[in-house]
Amino acid sequence: MTPSPQKIESPDTPGGFKVQVRERSGLPNSQIGTALIQAAFRPSKNGDPTTAGPLCRHDAEGGESVAMMELFKGAVGLFKNPSSHRRVTFDDPTEAAEIILLADLLLRLLRKIPPTETSIPGGAP
Repeated sequence: MTPSPQKIESPDTPGGFKVQVRERSGLPNSQIGTALIQAAFRPSKNGDPTTAGPLCRHDAEGGESVAMMELFKGAVGLFKNPSSHRRVTFDDPTEAAEIILLADLLLRLLRKIPPTETSIPGGAP
């Protein structure tokens, strides 16, 4: 017996954490997909914090800031964006669960970043 494809719709999916990124960063709705993630987590240029994205961790080493941005960007690009453009099914329930676990980890990492002055009230705590 073949298991039925898993449909993932939850606040803890890559699409759900993208909403939290927008709320915590205060970026406009015109920023979407991986461009939103890149704008939110953009590392500072030449150590100038005014050039960094609102969710860039200034206490992290430069390479770690880039890695954080790329981790979030990769999750959105690989797991969220395809389902925005076509029907995507997950035939493997374990893989579907692991995607949800990855999204949960990303939400945990996001919640460790202090809110910005532009955070939307009621956004991620």
